[in-house]
Amino acid sequence: MEDDSDLVQSSWAHLPDVCLRHVFHWLDDKNRSQAALVCKKWNQAMYSGSLWRTRTIIFNGQPSRAQASELETALWYVKKFGKYLEHLEIKLLHPYSTVFTRKFQVSMRNLLSHLGKCNCRLVSLSIKYLELDRSVWKNTVRAQFIKNLDIFLKTMSKQLNYLNLKGARVTLEEGCELLNSLSCLTNTKFISEINIEDFFSLHLPVYSSTLFYNTMSKFHSLVILTFNYNCVSDELLDILSKNSAHSLCTLNIKCHIYDPHGQEVWGMSWANLAKSAPKLSVNFYFERVMKHDHLSRILLVEIPVRSISLRSHYFRDPDWMMKPTLTTILPAYWHVLQKLTLEVTNDHEQLDDELLQLILSCRRLFFLKVWAFLSVTFMERLLYNRAERKCFLTTIKVTPTCLHSHLQQ
Repeated sequence: MEDDSDLVQSSWAHLPDVCLRHVFHWLDDKNRSQAALVCKKWNQAMYSGSLWRTRTIIFNGQPSRAQASELETALWYVKKFGKYLEHLEIKLLHPYSTVFTRKFQVSMRNLLSHLGKCNCRLVSLSIKYLELDRSVWKNTVRAQFIKNLDIFLKTMSKQLNYLNLKGARVTLEEGCELLNSLSCLTNTKFISEINIEDFFSLHLPVYSSTLFYNTMSKFHSLVILTFNYNCVSDELLDILSKNSAHSLCTLNIKCHIYDPHGQEVWGMSWANLAKSAPKLSVNFYFERVMKHDHLSRILLVEIPVRSISLRSHYFRDPDWMMKPTLTTILPAYWHVLQKLTLEVTNDHEQLDDELLQLILSCRRLFFLKVWAFLSVTFMERLLYNRAERKCFLTTIKVTPTCLHSHLQQ
């Protein structure tokens, strides 16, 4: 350790505390520890709460020796400085065996238990892609992990503002139990943002569950809700309208081919929600749900849609046509649509004219991403109209491919 008297002679001795903390902010754990040995002033900077407000911990299912050391260090620091934590992100990578998931469960039990006792600042928690329906999760390990998480959420519910459990893949009962724990102590403060995309296991018709309705009715100030279309129903929209109309700003809705999406939702329910929540924007993400009859049941004209993403993921269906969607469904949002993403395999049909007409009709569209078979002429026409201010795109991501000769064969 450098002598304090020697440090006085250095310009570093006169560095203001706020600048010193900023330097420490950019250091990793190892370098922070080494820097803290320089002098008392630097050691005190190490214990500044502002350095430990945000933390990301990565559990790697196939760790190297270095990664194992990093994980051990990260867990130690969370326990040492956990009282300062405001934003915690847990990443679970490549859980390849039951032995690893067991170790993860034990580590999380100790971590959550410690934070539950010492922390009163945590406002944001993210634990994504747990995939608890995989075979690497034994029933007892899975049940214990959910129990530990449930206890932790109940403890933190009075302060937690954001929860992200994307990709958890739990049963309906387990999912509702975890969500119910968020409303345990929220008498004066309510969580505002929840991400439960792919939260429930595949194939579950959540929209028909009374248990799910009862759970969602306990949230009264949601601002952003991210979830799957298999959760959407007239009942859910009515609950959001009654409980969160004053605060609700964004609904992010994913519709996947493997999730049930054949339920009938009335346009009047969407209209009532849009009227009671005037700040509401709805963003749709479709994965391999491309057929016109499926989309027409979901994309109702009463929905205040701001963004639509249609991705086929290279899926080919000889009976599928994109033109009806471009000409009869999407034009209904000409006055509200702001972002459009199309990633489709349309080598059997040409979409240049229909897509260009849609773009020109959408007066608020500023973002366009198209991964599809298009002609070079399409891009030339699009840029010409942009130069003439007939469309208002500020971001254009297109892969133009000249295929006219191919399409004519």
